[in-house]
Amino acid sequence: MSASSYLKKHTEALVKDVGIEAACELTGKSKATLGRYYSDSDEHDDRFMPIDVVAQLEAAARFPHVTSALAELKGITLSYDAERRNASSKGVNQDVVVLAQRFAMLMSEYHMAISDGRISVNEAKRMLRETLAIQQILLDMKLNLEVEVS
Repeated sequence: MSASSYLKKHTEALVKDVGIEAACELTGKSKATLGRYYSDSDEHDDRFMPIDVVAQLEAAARFPHVTSALAELKGITLSYDAERRNASSKGVNQDVVVLAQRFAMLMSEYHMAISDGRISVNEAKRMLRETLAIQQILLDMKLNLEVEVS
């Protein structure tokens, strides 16, 4: 399968995940326009969904279909966190505090895991969850720093 058809299949999955009617309403695009973005007919070979439309739809979707496809085509592995936090980041200072707390939790998990001289599968899974939480906090911090710089 070519990269082009791969992206079109994932674009179709994104639209169907959101629902065609909802996708039209969210993006202001018609059914025909959205359909052209994932059509495999020759006349639409060079037509792809604009990135801002992808972002709007992925915000409403259950899974980031197109982003995931782009990452896979580049050989990048993404870690998708379906958890939506109740409180969003309020800035770098809060991010630093939350990062310190999560790092302390990771170190606590590590200390408990290594106390018997080996790390079990369950202990590794708990440490992995903490590591992924730290990764998300660092991403929030990066975004907040970019806002402060610009």
